[in-house]
Amino acid sequence: MPRSARAKVVNLTKTEKKGRPAKENLFNEIRECVDKYAYVFVFEVENMRNTYLKEVRTDWATSRIFLGRNRVMAKALGTTEEDEYRPNLRELSAKLVGTVGLLFTDSEPAEVLKYFESKRETDFARGGAAADQTVVIAEGPVMRGELPFPNNMEPQLRGLGMPTQLVNGVVTLRAPYTICREGDTLTPEQAHLLKHFGYHLAEFHIRVKHYFHEEECHDV
Repeated sequence: MPRSARAKVVNLTKTEKKGRPAKENLFNEIRECVDKYAYVFVFEVENMRNTYLKEVRTDWATSRIFLGRNRVMAKALGTTEEDEYRPNLRELSAKLVGTVGLLFTDSEPAEVLKYFESKRETDFARGGAAADQTVVIAEGPVMRGELPFPNNMEPQLRGLGMPTQLVNGVVTLRAPYTICREGDTLTPEQAHLLKHFGYHLAEFHIRVKHYFHEEECHDV
C-alpha cells in the first residue's frame, strides 16, 4: 500500500522566523490542494506583471494558483522520499527553480496548455530585461508617434543619455541615436527611454513546464 505523508508533521524551523504564520498557511493550503485537485502544474512566469497575473487568477477562479517562496512550496510537496506528500511528488518539487508557481486544477493538460499559450500580453520592458530588437531614433525633431516631444521634456531625455538639444524650441537630435541593440541587457535609463517612445519590448507570458497526476510527474 502506498505510503502516505498526510498525517506526518513536517518541521519548518529551517525557514526564517519572520513571516512564519504566512509560510505555515502556504504550506497547509498547498497540501489541502494536493488532496482536492487532480492536477498540479509547475509554471514559469516571464516578465511578471501583477495586472496580467490578476487576470489569470480571475480566469482560473475555480482552481488555485500559488506564487510563494520556492523553498516553502517544495517543503509542502515534499523533497525526499520520506517526506513527500504523495508518492513521487518530490520529483515535482525539484522543478521549483526560478520565478515559478503552482497551479492546482481539475482541468486537463490540453486545456491548460491552450490557455497559457494564448495568454500573452505586451508591456514596457524594465531595467535588466533583454532587448528583443534594435531601436534607433532618427536625427532631426524628436517625435513621439506623430507628435514632437514637448520642449519641457528635453532635459529629462538628455538626463537619460539621449544627446538632445533645443533648436528653435524643438527637441532635436543632431544624429541618429540608438537606444538599444537586440540582445542588450537594458539599463534603467534605456528602459525609461523605450517607455517614452512607446516601445513594448516585454511580453508577459506563463509557460507551463511540468505537471503531476496520479502519482506521476510529466514534463510538458
